[in-house]
Amino acid sequence: MRANGFYARFWGVRGSISCSGEAYRRYGGNTSCIEVQCGDRLLILDAGTGLRPFGETLRAAAPLDADILLTHTHHDHISGLPFFSPFFDKQNRFRIWAGHLNPKHSLHEVLCTFMTAPLFPVPPQIFSADVTYLDFSAGQPLEFGDGILVRTGRLNHPNGATGYRIEFQEKSLCYITDTEHVPGKPDESVLELIKGADSVIYDCTYTDEEFPDYVSWGHSTWQEGVRLCKAAGARRLVVFHHDPGHSDDKMDEIAKEAAESLPGTVVAREGMVLEP
Repeated sequence: MRANGFYARFWGVRGSISCSGEAYRRYGGNTSCIEVQCGDRLLILDAGTGLRPFGETLRAAAPLDADILLTHTHHDHISGLPFFSPFFDKQNRFRIWAGHLNPKHSLHEVLCTFMTAPLFPVPPQIFSADVTYLDFSAGQPLEFGDGILVRTGRLNHPNGATGYRIEFQEKSLCYITDTEHVPGKPDESVLELIKGADSVIYDCTYTDEEFPDYVSWGHSTWQEGVRLCKAAGARRLVVFHHDPGHSDDKMDEIAKEAAESLPGTVVAREGMVLEP
């Protein structure tokens, strides 16, 4: 980890299910996980399979005190939690946040169900680190101190999801996944969250051509990401949550078309470091 500054490092960029093989070597096959460093503070966006390799790099960094912000609790966004090695070091302290479960469920309840027989062999109680589970309601701002402000918003996804806007050192990084748009009707909640943002990491699972076959699945397109960023005056679009059916070659095509539509657009790859 770098000691100072404000940056994001991508550990998982794939959506829905992790993928392996030659077709995914350049962009990566792990599911959603992003390391965000705000000065000396560590925030982690989502806990997909990319959380496991990230955790291996943190072994020597104990004691850790960090926050994990979940968009939602579908498997591809939480499957790395049981395999995050810092959870097994009693020197460490973590807070896991979720804004989509109130009032019917709690995050602790959901993760205990996820890690219980016959779905999983051991429960969250095996973690030796100090892990706190925190529920809030999407739309509520989160104050982390140290000059970090996190604004949140509700996203359009089955079972709910939360978008995040992290503001630090007069820069802003938005994380907007998983969400489904309505063609021809920009999502006002998303527009408000990304207004004037420096970088917007957006759910670009499909193309506009593919989208009609997946209505109600809860995802969007890179073209809608372009339209939203233009409407909101956001500086940079980051294409994210790549469909498991999109190979490296397909992602190259999307990268070219997206950059032509909105100069400065980048496609997220595992290992990529982004400074807002």
